[in-house]
Amino acid sequence: MQAATEKISTEHWFANDIRFNQLYPVRMRELSARHWTPLPVAQHAARFLATEHHVRVLDIGSGVGKFCLAAAYYQPRALYYGVEQRKLLVQYANEAKSVLRQEGVHFIQGNFTQLDFRDYDHFYFYNAFYENLLTTNKIDNDIEYSEQLYHYYCHYLYHQLKQKPAGTRVVTYHSLEDEMPEEYQVVGSEMSELLKFWVKTE
Repeated sequence: MQAATEKISTEHWFANDIRFNQLYPVRMRELSARHWTPLPVAQHAARFLATEHHVRVLDIGSGVGKFCLAAAYYQPRALYYGVEQRKLLVQYANEAKSVLRQEGVHFIQGNFTQLDFRDYDHFYFYNAFYENLLTTNKIDNDIEYSEQLYHYYCHYLYHQLKQKPAGTRVVTYHSLEDEMPEEYQVVGSEMSELLKFWVKTE
């Protein structure tokens, strides 16, 4: 697949979500509507998060890397990092990165709790913890799920964001907002308020 796709211009892939999702295997395309960031969401989020040249944006639970790859296309002056537990999804993300030739994108395989949040300036969060709630659809059965993990992850992210300096930006999409400290204020929203833009004010 890669040899054929490399001949197609980058612009081709960003025409719409259906075309972009062709970068991934069929099973990953089937998960797109529920689990991967739509291109318009990535465009709005990147515009808000790419505040300056080489600002570091972390996508927490990056899946197949769609947000980072799209954000780098729309706002290439920033650096985008995606952290994802599943090795196979990171592999798919890196394969798509190779086709798109996105130099400012980096994928990390691991749990976000293993990262040093001081290495990143702003954050994107498409409710990666929600899978841990019993009634939700899962990407796969390759990792552990539990309601306790949902609360643990929310609590952990809450405290990491609380320690960030004033001016830190966060974009949430489909979030229950359990992870957002009170110091962050909503400064805008899109997509019927499913997409929210936050800034730490103190």
